Amino acid sequence: MKIGVLALQGAFIEHIETLRAIGVEGVEVRLPSDLDGVSGLILPGGESTTMRRLIDRWAMRGPIMALAARGAPIFGTCAGMIVLAREIAGGEPPILPLLDVTVQRNAFGRQLDSFEADLVIPILGDQPVHGVFIRAPIVDRTGPEVDILARLEDGRVVAVRERNIIAAAFHPELAGETRFHRLVATMATEHDDPGEGAGRRHHPTRRSGAGR
Repeated sequence: MKIGVLALQGAFIEHIETLRAIGVEGVEVRLPSDLDGVSGLILPGGESTTMRRLIDRWAMRGPIMALAARGAPIFGTCAGMIVLAREIAGGEPPILPLLDVTVQRNAFGRQLDSFEADLVIPILGDQPVHGVFIRAPIVDRTGPEVDILARLEDGRVVAVRERNIIAAAFHPELAGETRFHRLVATMATEHDDPGEGAGRRHHPTRRSGAGR
């Protein structure tokens, strides 16, 4: 099994290294042909406006949308959350509108306002997940099919899931946190080999209503 990491811009190397740490082959994705044979895709942090331009320049939009439509897991961190959002606050057009949320970019201020936090994410186990927030977005609105996975202490939403699409406003890969990547790998395995009853339940790892 191979998991792709969009390597057009941003902190993609850390995701490759995190996948390697859990025994999963991570491949850098820059062209549509790089998606051949991958079972999932990670969209890293970086600059979402630059990602938009490069996704269009290298004709990646259609192939990524098609990969998601086939049920492969797509995981976005920080700017990757903005890339996946159906709506971006301020009226900016969406990039890959796969996740029924509205996001607000740079919700915590400039890079000097970066911080770290421990988050309770039941779908990933009992131990808190450590996240690094760098010019991070937040989720202002979630659609009816979106599960809220994590909130800050003040209630702001920072991680969500809608079927095979997952997004986090923070960087687990910069904190040595592997559980999101393990979840993506599990979902990718299920996508490759859905097994008995697959027609009735697309993603056995999903816990409906988690965190709502």
